[in-house]
Amino acid sequence: MIGVIVTLLAIGLLAYFVLKNYYPPIILLIIGLVLLLVGGMLGNAPVAAKASTGFFGFDVAQAFTNLVKGRLPGLGLNIMAIAGFAVYMDRIGASKSLVKLCVKPLQAIRSPYVLLALTYVVGQFIALFVNSAVGLGLLLMASIYPLLVALGVSRTSAAAVIATTCCLDLGPSSSNAMRAADLCGIDVVTYFIQGQGPVALCTIASVAIGHFFVQRWFDKREGAKANDVNEKSDELDVDKALAGAGPAYYAILPMLPLFLLIIFSPLVYKGIKLSLVTAIIVSLIVALVVDILTRRDFKLCCKDSQAIFEGMGKVFTSTVSLIVCAELFALGLNKVGGITTMIQAAASMQNAGLFVMLFVMLCIMIIATIVTGSGNAAFFAFSPLLPEAAASVGIPTLALAVPVQLSAGIARTMSPIAGVIIAVSGITGLTPIALIRRTIPVMIIAMIVSVTSSLIFI
Repeated sequence: MIGVIVTLLAIGLLAYFVLKNYYPPIILLIIGLVLLLVGGMLGNAPVAAKASTGFFGFDVAQAFTNLVKGRLPGLGLNIMAIAGFAVYMDRIGASKSLVKLCVKPLQAIRSPYVLLALTYVVGQFIALFVNSAVGLGLLLMASIYPLLVALGVSRTSAAAVIATTCCLDLGPSSSNAMRAADLCGIDVVTYFIQGQGPVALCTIASVAIGHFFVQRWFDKREGAKANDVNEKSDELDVDKALAGAGPAYYAILPMLPLFLLIIFSPLVYKGIKLSLVTAIIVSLIVALVVDILTRRDFKLCCKDSQAIFEGMGKVFTSTVSLIVCAELFALGLNKVGGITTMIQAAASMQNAGLFVMLFVMLCIMIIATIVTGSGNAAFFAFSPLLPEAAASVGIPTLALAVPVQLSAGIARTMSPIAGVIIAVSGITGLTPIALIRRTIPVMIIAMIVSVTSSLIFI
């Protein structure tokens, strides 16, 4: 019982400090260290006997050292490589070229709410290659938002759709997906295709349909009228919004890592084993050669390649540090025993253990994501609990990991302090609360469909 009380207190403190805009990684680190101290007093050593320094105080720090050593060469390096690739794609105009190519067909659609639904589908596809929710939101606000407004969609509806285009963390480039695959003991491509794939297709369809009806209902209820096309004609210049995009064939470059990973995976061709980082490096080399041949300015192309290392450094200070600190927090929760007690209680419920366990893990993930505004922080803090939770009710970790992992991205779009919500609402002049009033009903539909389809397909 003490463990449960300490666990709830720790989660409450984390929520309080994050809401007060304290730096999340250091808060996770401090609370995690305190939890390890409490766990030690309850008889649970911070590290295994073999890894012990011989002094309890040092063992608490050693636990953090072990996490850093375990994460940097693997998951940390993968995330840094992806971030470097993404920033380089943006620097040479390849990301804008991909968005421009995907947006072009949408300009031919004249039905406002059909365009809304398709905008989400296109945006979620682009999210496979532009893995920043804020970055993708800003790109779409610059390119497709003016088109939606000019065709008569209310500003709030257009903003709501764009804010949700990255609500599903899909594909090998998603750090949450990489972590989930690691917990399931499978490669990230297999996790993406066999785990996320069927569930994501159902969820994407439900979100598109949900936007069509929900946004139309809100517009009618609030008396939103079509915007004056002539008045906004200057905003409709998509080419101006995507100035700096590379040639059309540059749109292929952001897709290269995903294509390589799928082709040279156990699902397609087993003769060659290709890691994520190697696929990124090969793609970077190809992109650099293509850029040099296109622009024919070797010095400038070399200078732009600096973006690779800038991106790697930036994501280390944000995502990788957050991951390690979140895992220390999770380790602390495990050591005090509160989560284990709740998991065992759920598992003891005959015939309902699976559903109760799924409900408990989803609630933890959704609340943590909405409170922190970060799907990464929430998932990395609590995902280490998934294998134990799944084993306690006798199901594969994959069956629990997929719906819980996807719920983190969905819940992020329901949080008024999420980066993408703040960015999109700021551009449109809306308050974050006004924006999430439009996203929450659709995301609830997405959550229900995601969980239901996970139970059916996995």
